[in-house]
Amino acid sequence: MTGSDIPSSFRLAYVPGVTPTKWVRVWYERLPHTALELVQASASDAPGLLVDGGADAGLVRLPVDRNALSAIPLYTETTVVVIPKDHVATAAEEVSLAELSDEIVLHPLDDVLDWETETLPGRPAVERPATTADAIELVAAGVGVLLVPQSLARLHHRKDLTYRPVREAPESRVALSWPEAEETPDLVEEFIGIVRGRTVNSTRGRAATPQRPTAKAKDKAKDKAKGKRAGTGGGGQGGARNKPAAGRKPSSGGRAGGQSGKRGKPRGR
Repeated sequence: MTGSDIPSSFRLAYVPGVTPTKWVRVWYERLPHTALELVQASASDAPGLLVDGGADAGLVRLPVDRNALSAIPLYTETTVVVIPKDHVATAAEEVSLAELSDEIVLHPLDDVLDWETETLPGRPAVERPATTADAIELVAAGVGVLLVPQSLARLHHRKDLTYRPVREAPESRVALSWPEAEETPDLVEEFIGIVRGRTVNSTRGRAATPQRPTAKAKDKAKDKAKGKRAGTGGGGQGGARNKPAAGRKPSSGGRAGGQSGKRGKPRGR
């Protein structure tokens, strides 16, 4: 792919709780002339956005429809329970689902944890909150507790709330996803390489600009070139090593014409 064939921008969708900052920074180091547009989408809307062409790739929560989307799992998040700071559970470093059996456990409509209906912990609220943000407000009001991936607990941080890891709870997996195709687009390949930690010279990255040599590498190349020029003077390659030592005459014919003739002279008796 030539420079003129590279698209001028790349659209990356991401869901709440996912922070793409470090990957965006690497992107601009490698492709400074290709803009990266961030598109925020809810966890439920992100897969459809990719299928409809609203983004080139996305940082989404699994599962996704693998018939329509390719996906590379990146990491699995710890599930935590969000509770008021004066809650009894704050005395422990982590809690179990059984310890929440007497609690009203809020279950928002945009929940990203894959609960089985029969395994929902605690007691259900009279009404399901519409969003995780609404559920956080209810926890702050003392109505109940909320289980979410740790990144969402941090996203909705409040001074009057805290959280604790929960054993045995379902976990949320974050993945890089893009529309299924026979050949992965070059810029998607570039972003795959970035999130997987590939170097800039990796053969899988096809649109990135070449890495500029460092000052140290330039100096090393100059020294090497000077060394080559110094060793090619006189009679070509290796000429300096063939120069006879001072005070010695070069051999004119090896044993046959030089030293061998002297040895053959008969001694006087």
